[in-house]
Amino acid sequence: NHTRITEFTLVGFKSQPGSQLLLSVLFCTMYIVTVVGNLCMILIIRMDSKLHTPMYFFLENLSTLDICYSSVITPRATLAFLLDRRNISYAGCASQMFFFSLFGTTEAFFLAVMAYDRFTAICNPLLYQVIMSKRRCVFMVVGSYLSGCINCTIQTGFTFSLSFCGLKEINHFFCDVAAVIHASCSDTFVNELVMLAVCGSIIVGTALVVFISYGYIIITIVQMPSAESRHKAFSTCSSHMVTICLFFGTVFFMYAQPGATSSPSKSNTISIFYTVVIPMLNPFIYTLRNKEVKGSLKKQLKKKGV
Repeated sequence: NHTRITEFTLVGFKSQPGSQLLLSVLFCTMYIVTVVGNLCMILIIRMDSKLHTPMYFFLENLSTLDICYSSVITPRATLAFLLDRRNISYAGCASQMFFFSLFGTTEAFFLAVMAYDRFTAICNPLLYQVIMSKRRCVFMVVGSYLSGCINCTIQTGFTFSLSFCGLKEINHFFCDVAAVIHASCSDTFVNELVMLAVCGSIIVGTALVVFISYGYIIITIVQMPSAESRHKAFSTCSSHMVTICLFFGTVFFMYAQPGATSSPSKSNTISIFYTVVIPMLNPFIYTLRNKEVKGSLKKQLKKKGV
């Protein structure tokens, strides 16, 4: 019975002792880069009044979310690889799943909100300040977190209503929904159906908002008479599109298709991408493709005499 379970064993990425150190160093390095990169992004936005606009308000919140998102998974995975301590308590596993689902779902909604923001700025520039008021921006961020909270409550509640017996091994390096369901000795059909329905609707719904918004954006940019205006609009939106393709491509493969729980080895590899790599890449993508952020960074460095 699951009520007597006190801990699970995370057995994802079984490897030779020599490679354990390499994995721990790799995860630790990526986590440090993630935290430093996103903190720098937050500081740049807060220190430059020219960046106090809706787009950068969402970028600041995305950076905060990426730090939280990565912090739920990476530090513990690093210690597991370094010390080879793969046990996680029942409550710890449930907590990790809850917060991972919360931040992951919220990020999907954030990307949809950011796409709508760019759609409004480029397709309705005269009404942009009215539509994207400070109150509405805050409402969108809070709404994204509330949506994430609803999903993680459903996913965690349904998953930990299952029974776990036998070896209690989870073939993953963290307590992902699909991996924990796969470790149960109960009939998991209803849980897999709920995961597919809820996660699928969230991923497909937010992705539709994103791609419809960018469809209109591309049409509007192509029709711009000035080559300079087209270049500026494309350079602003291209970074968003890279992040969107990376994020939605991986999570769709993981959660929005039938049989998502049936391939633990693929899940382990792909999960590294959207839990560790994407949060690390986001600040670089938005910085390197954004002239305003690069200009602000140079200005701050000059002030510090660097």
